Amino acid sequence: MDEANVPKYAGQEVVFECLGEGILENAFQGYNACIFAYGQTGSGKSFSMMGNGEQPGLIPRLCCSLFERVHWEANEAHSFKVEVSYMEIYNEKVRDLLDPKGSRQSLKVREHKVLGPYVDGLSQLAVTSFEDIEVLMSEGNKSRTVAATNMNEESSRSHAVFSIIVTQTLYDLQSGNSGEKVSKMSLVDLAGSERVSKTGAAGERLKEGSNINKSLTTLGCVISALADQSAGKGKAKFVPYRDSVLTWLLKDNLGGNSKTAMIATVSPAADNYEETLSTLRYADRAKRIVNHAVVNEDPNARIIRELREEVEKLKVQLSQAESMKAPELKEKLQESEKLIQDMTVTWEEKLRKTEEIATERQKQLESMGISLETSGIKVGEDKCFLVNLNADPALNELLVYYLKEHTRVGADTSQDIQLFGIGIQAEHCVLELCPDGDVTLLPVRNARTCVNGTMIDSLVHLWHGDRILWGNNHFFRYEINLPKRKRRDRLKELERASPRESFVEADVETASEASSEQDYSYEFAQMEVIMKTLGNNDPMQNVVQVLEKQYLEEKRTALEEQRMMYERELESLRQQLSPEKTPQHHRSSSERLTFPTHTPHGKLRLWTEEDELFRQSLSRLREQVVKANTLVREANFLAEEMNKLTDYQVTLQIPAANLSANRKVLPILEKNGSAK
Repeated sequence: MDEANVPKYAGQEVVFECLGEGILENAFQGYNACIFAYGQTGSGKSFSMMGNGEQPGLIPRLCCSLFERVHWEANEAHSFKVEVSYMEIYNEKVRDLLDPKGSRQSLKVREHKVLGPYVDGLSQLAVTSFEDIEVLMSEGNKSRTVAATNMNEESSRSHAVFSIIVTQTLYDLQSGNSGEKVSKMSLVDLAGSERVSKTGAAGERLKEGSNINKSLTTLGCVISALADQSAGKGKAKFVPYRDSVLTWLLKDNLGGNSKTAMIATVSPAADNYEETLSTLRYADRAKRIVNHAVVNEDPNARIIRELREEVEKLKVQLSQAESMKAPELKEKLQESEKLIQDMTVTWEEKLRKTEEIATERQKQLESMGISLETSGIKVGEDKCFLVNLNADPALNELLVYYLKEHTRVGADTSQDIQLFGIGIQAEHCVLELCPDGDVTLLPVRNARTCVNGTMIDSLVHLWHGDRILWGNNHFFRYEINLPKRKRRDRLKELERASPRESFVEADVETASEASSEQDYSYEFAQMEVIMKTLGNNDPMQNVVQVLEKQYLEEKRTALEEQRMMYERELESLRQQLSPEKTPQHHRSSSERLTFPTHTPHGKLRLWTEEDELFRQSLSRLREQVVKANTLVREANFLAEEMNKLTDYQVTLQIPAANLSANRKVLPILEKNGSAK
């Protein structure tokens, strides 16, 4: 994990060489393959699977290598067809991320005796290049971001499954016969495993956590049962695939016809010891599973024949069935006919359908005001735009909204930028782009709008880097794409009405010019809103400030005592080495010099460790305060929306064991109070 430790450091390229190349080779041989990443939230699952612009993860590297090999091996006797699907499993419900309408309707999971488990109605789009996959992944992630923000979800609480279906057609030019090999690669980014006691989740968050833990627990049970079967322990155990949607869909990958790899991600933090141990045990059980993968050669003709036979059989049963059983048989008949229709679609029709869906999806994103730029924020000079802020790095700064001369924001479909969720009105606010390049924001009456953490109800001027909160959870950053020098000149001409303030660090309190170059993150914007909402008279803020002040005072006193002690020791050494003495006396006295037994470097290291521990503890306490207040703010908004006369507040409770008279400040912060 440490880049400085070159011999042991494994970057994204090394991970792909160890896992991705083997999976890709298996796919070209005709085997099904699967990679899934498991670990606690924040341990690097999404980074390993997706990566970022500078360090692409397994999925983009695998897709890129796939098409490189396709272009290399394709010829008259060997052709390739590639299709992809992208879905999200949230609260045990499946959503199609490539649906052009961005529907929140959950899809049904079915199981067919021939095809196995599948998602009914899931988009399976044809692609001809890595660029096509890049566009689809980008638009799928945008769809995931919009949905997560509107519903106040977190992507770390959902499972994402990206599937690639590779069909190879082999032609015998002499006989004219042909055969096919079909392989499916499932690339799974699992939700983070969390402990309820550690996260303090309640309400909807507890429900989300329960569903996550349900699916991951079921996955653990499935892995254990399969591991016992592979080890030959007793009679065949029941494998609870259907206990969760995730394990049901991964049935073939976990214990059937697939070559599967698991990435276990762990956190180096000491307080995550239990989660790390749990992840390693999970991986140890998974290693014991033995799958029996076979090459999927020419399955289509056989499958279509069996499906047609099943359709004929169902038609006969339907004609002879009793009236009460007819609806069930009709549904089965429709299901089989739909599968036949999907499997007999020509490649040209699939490509045309993919283009139609892409056009429809682009229109849908444009109607919401979202830029279609796929590879980062690339805009022309002098352009003003908003970029979304999200707690998840995979969804952060993914949506770009360009500003027009008159940009309306709200939940209504007629608005230029459409937002949905708690606290968003049909028409929420108006952004005006002035002729001189300035941008003003005017919220509608009673529309919750914060700029740089401060609630506003009148016209304000926006500046580069300003953070905007609309409603309860829509965070954005306003940016102007101007050269730095031009921006500085403009900021010098236009003076801010009030300087920016920061509650995080004193050195962040800078003028407009400096702050305009600072990259404000989601965490900064969220903490800014919470701290400014609480104000200076908040008891919890006072407790944190008192603890910090007390610690700094104790540290200053101790350092002063240390300095005086060093001065006394130096004075003593000077007296022993006084030049007035003769060389003989000097030699004899130098032999009798007594040096302090303690090591200054050891004490300095101890002070450094204590100081770092204090900073970490204080930062952790602040994070808990912000998190608790965020949940309380959300609960109060919900109560207001439901017209409930309920007011939620946060109190800081320090355990009684930490209140003993002889207990120092630092140990108190090591086990800081929990915000409830």
